[in-house]
Order: sequence, then structure tokens, then C-alpha cells
Amino acid sequence: MNLVTTEWLEKNLDSVKIFDASWHMPSSRRDAKKEYREKHIKGAMFWDVDEHSDKDSPFPHMMSNSDYWRKMLWSFGIQNEDHIIVYDYSDTYSSCRLWFVLKYFGHKKVSVLDGGMKKWLKENRPTSNEVYKLNPKNKYNVNENTELIKNKSQIDENIKTLSFQTVDARSRERFEGKVDEPRPGLKKGCIVGSKNIPFKECINPETNTFKTKDELNVIFDKNGVDVSKPIVFTCGSGMTACVLGMAYSIISGKNAVVYDGSWSEYGKK
Repeated sequence: MNLVTTEWLEKNLDSVKIFDASWHMPSSRRDAKKEYREKHIKGAMFWDVDEHSDKDSPFPHMMSNSDYWRKMLWSFGIQNEDHIIVYDYSDTYSSCRLWFVLKYFGHKKVSVLDGGMKKWLKENRPTSNEVYKLNPKNKYNVNENTELIKNKSQIDENIKTLSFQTVDARSRERFEGKVDEPRPGLKKGCIVGSKNIPFKECINPETNTFKTKDELNVIFDKNGVDVSKPIVFTCGSGMTACVLGMAYSIISGKNAVVYDGSWSEYGKK
């Protein structure tokens, strides 16, 4: 169950663990933590992608190591058998990044709230400003799925071998190098041979929900992406690549594969 509805979550609030994984581009001037403190879904704990990424990496949002991840989830009181629901109140569907990372580290039951906080608020569903105390219990065990991540050398090699399709989630203008990158020090353009599906094409603007499996199939097809063959998703910093990863999982039922460094690494001047 990759996605759950707002109706389902409201009925099951007491039987799941919830993370608010909101993240905003710096240019938005929004403060995700402040918004969480003011209003969030009852029981939700705030998960900060910047805080829980690899701080030793020069690139943003890189995957932390398994030891850090194990201790971090234990500190949140997460158990291996918990059903985790992730949502966000952002424009980038940042919840998909946490969904992907949980899958990477082997968590079995994890779903994204379809429509996120935008839909939840629009439907006048209950919110809280109570910050919940964390309750660490048994140790958390990780089972790292290293095949779900590609690195730069593998991307370079693939330009010669064409063993997988590389699909970029950035906007058409960024992908085609028509505008400057929002992060300094990056070239314009894209990885040689990659294809482009702007992540927003996968989302219904009216409801902020994912489009249907059939609609997503059409979107992948019209952009020249064959879902029957291996795909690696990329973007600016590994965030919206996971939105395409969710779309791919809806279509195929398979786990997504992501180039973690994405253009922040590959496009470095």
C-alpha cells in the first residue's frame, strides 16, 4: 500500500506512526518546522530531511549510513513492525523522499498520505499543535537495500553501456538548460542520454493527489520511458526523483532506484 487516503488515515490515526516530512526550497521563505509546530496531523512527528541526511557529504540530502538510521528511528520510538504514514505540506511532495529512504533501509510497511496536508486541511480534518514526546522502545533493525541507490561512477558507466534508463524529475526548463539552477555552482543541462518527466506531471493540481495508474502509464510512455526496462530516477538533490519513484511503484509494483547525488553532484562546475 504505497498510498493511503485522507479518509483512511483519519480512521486509523491510533494504529499507525506518522511523520511530517515537509521540506521547502530555500527560495520559498517557508519554515517547515515552524509550520509543524503551529499545526500538524494528530500524532505526527517532524522528520527533517536536512537534519537526517549525510552531513559529511558536500551534496544535499545524501543517504545517511545504516547505523545512523537505526539509531535515529529508534530515537523516534519506531518499531520494525510499525505501519508508518508519511505526509508533507510542501510543493515538492517531499514525503516521497522519506518513503523511499524507509524502503531503502528495509522498512516493510510505509505509505504516503495521498494529497498530503493540503488535502487534509481542505477537507477540514482535525489537526493539533501538540509536539509529541518520543518514546524509544526496542532497538530498530535495518536491512539496507543497496541496489536501490546508484552513484556517479555507475551513471557515467551507463552512458556507455545503456543498461538502464535515466529519468530526470526536474522541470523542462532546467532539464533543457534554459534556466539557471537554483543552487549555485551547478552547470545547466542534464545527464547525457537522460529523459525527462517533470514530477508535477504526476500530480493532480486540484487535489494534490497522484494520478491514476493508467494516467501515469500514459505520462511515462509519452516521455519515452519504458517501464518494463530498468530505470534510475534523478533530479536536483534526490528529492523529486522519489516522486517519480512513487509513480513508478504505482505503475509497476516494484521498488524505485534513485541516483542519490543527482544534478547537485553530476552538474557540479
